[in-house]
Amino acid sequence: MLKNICLFMVLSIVIGCKKKIEDPFTWKTIKVTATAYNSTTAQTDGNPHITAWGDSLRPGMPYIAVSRDLLRMGLKHNTPIKIEGIKGTYLVKDKMHYRWRNKIDIYMGKDIKRAKAWGRKKLEIQYGVIDTTKIKK
Repeated sequence: MLKNICLFMVLSIVIGCKKKIEDPFTWKTIKVTATAYNSTTAQTDGNPHITAWGDSLRPGMPYIAVSRDLLRMGLKHNTPIKIEGIKGTYLVKDKMHYRWRNKIDIYMGKDIKRAKAWGRKKLEIQYGVIDTTKIKK
């Protein structure tokens, strides 16, 4: 009985969702220097599994850190990011030391070899800015 009710609810939702959900973001493109970092005390301050905003890091999470000048451009905490050459969407979860400019650091868990292989690249990223005109009230 419960199984039938759950199936009915799922089908009702699927059938009722005929409209495609519009992307609520306007995507802006900028060119940055991209490096990678790991959850090690040598590469981070204090606890290597906690970001500057207090988020917890676990290997495999699609997170990045940004230089503080990018914060002023709109790449704030939890901003979605698309990185040239990498599938998926990342989230801004950490911020870098004040000395860095126009730079992102891609979180690569504890895989130091992978981070070193990534190296330093100049590439384009897209970051999402909420477009209030796309959000229905």
